Amino acid sequence: MRHLLAGLSILVASPALAEEPTMSGTKAGDLTFERVFASPDLNGPTPRQAKLSPDGRYLTLLRNRDDDRQRYDLWGYDRETKQWSMLVDSEKLGTGRELSEDEKMQRERARVGNLKGIISYQWDKTGEGILVPLDGDLYLARIGGEVTRLTDTEESELNPSLSATGEYVSFVRDRQLWVGETGSAASPITPKEEGEAIRWGEAEFVAQEEMARLTGYWWSPDDSRIAVQRTDEERVGIVTRAAIGATGTRVFDQRYPVAGSDNAIVELFVMDPSGENRVQVDLTSNQDPAHYNTDDPTDFYLARVDWAPDGSALYVQRQNREQTVMDVLKVDPLTGKAEVLFTEHAAMEDYWINLSDDYKFLKDGSLLWWSERDGYGHFYHYLQNEEGSLFPFQQLTNGKWVVTDLVGVDQHARKVFFLATRDDVLEQHVYALDLDWVTGGPPGYENITRLTERGFTHSASMDGEGKTLLISRSGPDQPTQSYIADSSGKRLAWLEENALDAGHPYAANLASHRAPQFGTIKAADGETDLFYKMITPEMEPGKRYPVYYYHYSGPGPQIVNRAWGGALEQAIVDKGYIYFELDNRGTANRGVAFEQPLYRAMGGVEVRDQKKGAEFLKTLDFVDPDKIAIDGWSYGGYMTLKQLQADPGLYAAGISGAPVTKWELYDTHYTERYMGTPQNDMEAYETASAIPDATKVTDPLLIIHGMADDNVVFENATEIIAAMQEGNVPFEMMLYPGYTHRVAGEKISPHRYNSVFRFLEAHGVTPPE
Repeated sequence: MRHLLAGLSILVASPALAEEPTMSGTKAGDLTFERVFASPDLNGPTPRQAKLSPDGRYLTLLRNRDDDRQRYDLWGYDRETKQWSMLVDSEKLGTGRELSEDEKMQRERARVGNLKGIISYQWDKTGEGILVPLDGDLYLARIGGEVTRLTDTEESELNPSLSATGEYVSFVRDRQLWVGETGSAASPITPKEEGEAIRWGEAEFVAQEEMARLTGYWWSPDDSRIAVQRTDEERVGIVTRAAIGATGTRVFDQRYPVAGSDNAIVELFVMDPSGENRVQVDLTSNQDPAHYNTDDPTDFYLARVDWAPDGSALYVQRQNREQTVMDVLKVDPLTGKAEVLFTEHAAMEDYWINLSDDYKFLKDGSLLWWSERDGYGHFYHYLQNEEGSLFPFQQLTNGKWVVTDLVGVDQHARKVFFLATRDDVLEQHVYALDLDWVTGGPPGYENITRLTERGFTHSASMDGEGKTLLISRSGPDQPTQSYIADSSGKRLAWLEENALDAGHPYAANLASHRAPQFGTIKAADGETDLFYKMITPEMEPGKRYPVYYYHYSGPGPQIVNRAWGGALEQAIVDKGYIYFELDNRGTANRGVAFEQPLYRAMGGVEVRDQKKGAEFLKTLDFVDPDKIAIDGWSYGGYMTLKQLQADPGLYAAGISGAPVTKWELYDTHYTERYMGTPQNDMEAYETASAIPDATKVTDPLLIIHGMADDNVVFENATEIIAAMQEGNVPFEMMLYPGYTHRVAGEKISPHRYNSVFRFLEAHGVTPPE
């Protein structure tokens, strides 16, 4: 659930029917939920996965259609002719073949389960071909328009990849890793083992869901060797998941390691592309018995795997099960022998290690490394000594702000490009840093140059050489724009200007668009500033208005920022509600001390801080203090339950979407990071559970859950349903047969939000007359 699926927040939109019935409280001409989720997208085009060809001439991206905002095709832009062309039409080329259950679940882990057409692609090293997965099969597309089909099977080709040089195509099929020369037939290079518990080349469930590691194999830079994960799930408990649909039920036995139970046994092997000369990596060497159970082969996590730029070594990040220690191993790819290069420890006692992809092994043998060791996420430079070991050389960034993403490195110019909150915690910007800045020169923060414009929040990527930036930005009054920039930040060309002109899908709603207001209130400790966002409707003097209080509240995602909030927020405001959200302690991008209060204490500090948000709202003379409704999904759904239980009468109503209700039902890597295990920390689990106090809920409650949820399994809902029924406590429920943790779709999304506001209307949480 990687931050408990924060990506499924209220702001995630899905297409809907074009019909626009008017609900009670919605004036003619106001945005309806039907229009919010319809095509074309009111937020404008939303391109994905922009990439530069290896020679830098072409820029490619996935572009969604005006008539189907969830279907993506592959487009290319010739930077010389300045012309766009569609390279692969997903509808014409696709077979429409149903995806395998394994691929559906992988898409759920990658948060793209609702998308259609092409969802990923990869350039080959020559810049002549692009590997395109589509409908479970693989194709090789060329800039001229030629498309060659590489596979045609009923089974899905999972985790497809071109090798580093482009000589080979690899993928997982039927739990084996297959490899073939590009354009030729592939064959399995790993054994076919009995039973369904053994998988080669796939990341295990918790790696995909919680560790942001979606692959289970890694090509060396010269294609001579390939590192492959072997996963044995025999010890992992089975959750019988009933995917209850509208016309039937399918039952799946899903390997799901709940908190305190056995994880999978994960092994790593290195082999030739033919599968020969296979050696096993020693993943358990030099384990400190103070942090590892050396008798248990499941007592660590394979967090990250990287090759040295010259292919001479394999680097493995090994995390202990408590997630307080991470060893960086250097592995000989010919023998599998490993040594510990260095060890990263949690930044403070009673804290954990947040995994990151913001690091890079450089060609000179040094390492650019991200760490929270000084209390904030910053860069450190490790140099290599004559023996090949790494030692910490210097801290490259510092201050009470965080580096949020490594964008790229120009190793020739010795420049590092990254995203950070240095100027404003509500705005992420692109910055450049001189890699060769040394201690004794000017302070590190003076050596940093901001490359992007204030007033927006940004995301970015770069080409492999660190020469060209691909930047996306949005602001409170500007939907997402994307452009190409040089290494100084100078814009070279718009990829998608997405200007709010007369031709924009949102143009008809500009006159009623309401800008958000930002501010701070004090947390429950009376000292810490918490940021909020509030959007008010057009208000009449003397009248008080209801509040739709959206919250996520859990560890990880920051939801309050100066980005485009989307048409959904405006539709809620159009209905006469104040839209409000608040980031409590425990959320990201504020440093270690800000996150730490969640340690062994979920459902505590978040409840108290969100209560401060409600109390603040009640002081405003335009807020109806008796009409504050809270709505949250996933961790936010859990928080709705805990907030209603803690403070009966504070809120007028609560909506709890797909909530975790009992942490013993959730997975190991996420839950144990914050809560420990039920065996050792049962008191924390009992306090955090939403079940014991279920009968304390006295305010109107609506529970929503997908009946085929494979992430927060449906048992979470049935546990609290049973407790409330047995306590004779009234509540309402909306179930979605066949839907997983993402209850979204062209008909379902407006149904969900219409159901929410009908519920609020039924309980008097309505705008003034």
